[in-house]
Amino acid sequence: MSATFSWLELKEGLRCLFATCPIIEQDPKKLQLIDWDEIKTFKTQKRSNEHLSARWLLEQALAQWGGIDCSQLSISRTDERAPYLQAIQGLWIQPKLPSISISHSEDLACVALIDHGWTVGIDAEPLSRPPNPSVYDMMAKGEELTRLKSGDLDALRAWTSKEAVQKAARLGMHLNPRDIVLSSSNKENKIPIENLILQLENLSNNEYQITLAWGRDIRPIRTSEDELLDATREAMNSGDDWTVGCSTIRKNA
Repeated sequence: MSATFSWLELKEGLRCLFATCPIIEQDPKKLQLIDWDEIKTFKTQKRSNEHLSARWLLEQALAQWGGIDCSQLSISRTDERAPYLQAIQGLWIQPKLPSISISHSEDLACVALIDHGWTVGIDAEPLSRPPNPSVYDMMAKGEELTRLKSGDLDALRAWTSKEAVQKAARLGMHLNPRDIVLSSSNKENKIPIENLILQLENLSNNEYQITLAWGRDIRPIRTSEDELLDATREAMNSGDDWTVGCSTIRKNA
């Protein structure tokens, strides 16, 4: 299977990699970023193909990113189901890993990677499948809803934009799409979400509407190992005498 990769030009040398591939059947035994418990929950072959193709694509994208050993990584999720990379528990390493976002729709899988310290969201939908007008009032309110109904705001682009923002904010549906208000100007692409400012990029092709959202990561994900490693480092740098080990220290050790 082949994948396509695009390095996006954002700001001040910020690295962002966008990758796509077709969704096909995959052998999970050949992949490293796999959660076997999650795979067992899939009830259809289609769902399994979507998940595994996206994981395969993420591994290929990490290889393109460079300097990352997937055998030392796992994919975890926040309480809001946002995926993120972390070192396998017990390895006690703190690599500067890129933030990630994953999407799949119909026959296409997409992933986006962005430099550590930033957050990213990606969403794709077929151009042939725009949102039904019956869901417009679930997507928008007020003036934005009026623009949707009149056709002044493209419904499919609005849908993928709001989905990408939900992912970049790492809130999913905990962030009401009606509270994500898109600019009425085609030149303005900044979306404020509380203290977070996200920018939108249109990456569409001939078959899919694809939108990327990105911004500074003002709420970085912290793991329990991050906290313990930082505390250990602080103790080591303090100059105080300290000992790590069992409660009994051998004499003359």
